[in-house]
Amino acid sequence: MTHTKSESVFERAQRVIPGGVNSPVRAFRGVGGTPPFIARGQGSRLYDIDGNEYIDYVGSWGPLLLGHRHPAVMEALHRALEIGTSFGAPTEQEVEMAEAIRDAVPSMEMVRLVNSGTEATMSAIRVARGFTGRDLTVKFEGCYHGHVDSLLVKAGSGLATLGIPDTPGVPKGFSDLTLALPFNSVDAVEAAFRAHGQRIACVIVEPVVGNMGCVPPQPGYLEALRDITARHGAVLILDEVMTGFRVAYGGAQARFGIRPDMTTLGKVIGGGLPIGAYGGRADIMCRVAPAGPIYQAGTLSGNPLAVAAGLAMLRYLKAHSEIYSQLEAKSVALAAAAPAGTTVNRVGAMFTWFFTDQPVTDWDSAKRADTAKFAQFHRRMLDQGIYLPPSQFEAAFISAAHSDDDIRKTADAARQAN
Repeated sequence: MTHTKSESVFERAQRVIPGGVNSPVRAFRGVGGTPPFIARGQGSRLYDIDGNEYIDYVGSWGPLLLGHRHPAVMEALHRALEIGTSFGAPTEQEVEMAEAIRDAVPSMEMVRLVNSGTEATMSAIRVARGFTGRDLTVKFEGCYHGHVDSLLVKAGSGLATLGIPDTPGVPKGFSDLTLALPFNSVDAVEAAFRAHGQRIACVIVEPVVGNMGCVPPQPGYLEALRDITARHGAVLILDEVMTGFRVAYGGAQARFGIRPDMTTLGKVIGGGLPIGAYGGRADIMCRVAPAGPIYQAGTLSGNPLAVAAGLAMLRYLKAHSEIYSQLEAKSVALAAAAPAGTTVNRVGAMFTWFFTDQPVTDWDSAKRADTAKFAQFHRRMLDQGIYLPPSQFEAAFISAAHSDDDIRKTADAARQAN
């Protein structure tokens, strides 16, 4: 494959955009080479400005559960464009969106729409602190909850890819309010609550981690978090920005049978457009302005385009529940094609091939993966038209648009690339 045009545009981009990209992982620093600049997407495919075609396993980092330009979503967007793009005033569709979310995720008794997953997690933590009157947050090493100051402590995603342990620009006072614990360790959580229980406002966790690669919860782990937080009066927040509507229609909490106090959503609920949401118990959410004293606002929150696309996506998923069993079958088939010497982690339609022969259950075990081998594998797969996340520490995603032939081609490419 040639990438002449992408190389030229990337050179231009680095003169006007930091690192040439508007989100760090896109720069391909974790795998080397020049990132393909995308011209368009269709179904399971991406096409770059050099005319190269790829089977896409990034899917805009998760939201494109139905693939690129799904007809139901595109039709909804065309209708929305006839109405307007932003009003800064309430619309009936915002109510329909909140009702659709509550229907699918019953723990979200009340919902507030925002513009991104970062806004959702930032707001949920503020509400948890305001509700409890406490100031400490418990998070887990390798979990990424957006670029919120207090949550960039030992975070995953781009920080893991670039080898940045923490980031300048976050005052020590913010990090002092965050306890970062090893994922999947119940003992660590129990110890934190013994030491600081009266100050811990909330525990926030990716129920299936996607930002140090896909790392599932061990049996009983989420149940233990639910029990510990309930005993100590802390708010349990499930960050389902990535897992919501992807690992099951009702998210990871439906798949694992956990009812959190609060949930954050993003990605899928926008059908590919920027949106997020947070919600939870009515007694907590009633503290949010203007119903209560905890302030949060956003001019573009609930904008007609994102809401229309999201509603179309959620309604389609509800009407076609067979999609989830189909995704599961395709994911199982692709996981079975893992390169030799790798560990496969998979939950539903998200997976990671870790280049290590040891189990990956937390950040310490994830970072033992051979990133040089992954980078070589990634480049070889890209040359064969397979577009994987450009980092060992990001989950890959399968969409309903991926055909059995796509899976076979990807499996064949993986065998040749290893």
